[in-house]
Amino acid sequence: MAGQRAAFLDRDGTINEEVGYLDRIEKLRILPGAIDAIGMLNRGGLKVVVVTNQSGIARGLFNEAFVEKTHRHLQDLLHERGARIDGFYFCPHHPTEGLGPYRLDCPCRKPKPGLLIRAAAEMGLALEDSFMIGDMPKDVEAGIRAGARGILVRTGYGREVPALPEAAYIAEDLSDAAHWILGINRS
Repeated sequence: MAGQRAAFLDRDGTINEEVGYLDRIEKLRILPGAIDAIGMLNRGGLKVVVVTNQSGIARGLFNEAFVEKTHRHLQDLLHERGARIDGFYFCPHHPTEGLGPYRLDCPCRKPKPGLLIRAAAEMGLALEDSFMIGDMPKDVEAGIRAGARGILVRTGYGREVPALPEAAYIAEDLSDAAHWILGINRS
């Protein structure tokens, strides 16, 4: 049985403003059009899944409970506007920085595809029919390595990324990416 299509989204710089380490809920500012774009993807029949590196955990800046609290808050903001995230996956590790078990060269830290592969297995997603949207080359690379199409958005760090020929599309923002995804002819 074929899996469901998905839009995997990086969090910081793609959905919300890039602020360095998002270590306080008060720093969470949703980018213009992002909530509507997520709602559009929901209505378009795609599962929407956040996949985010959170090395601030490894560095001792915040803990996993804070990341989960932030994701619940983000989900509440989305629900108020009729949108939702179907799954949240994060990597708490860093290969060279950090504390105890979090100092690890793991398979889940983007650009490695582990988060996408795990989400696909747990949620029944078809990676080959899915998209990875993010503001950094490592987001695009993680998507491609997982078998999905990578889309670079020109928000967050994406404003400074030079041409990225391996990207399936370079979008101005998440709204542009959602329109492109939903406009692809599927026969």
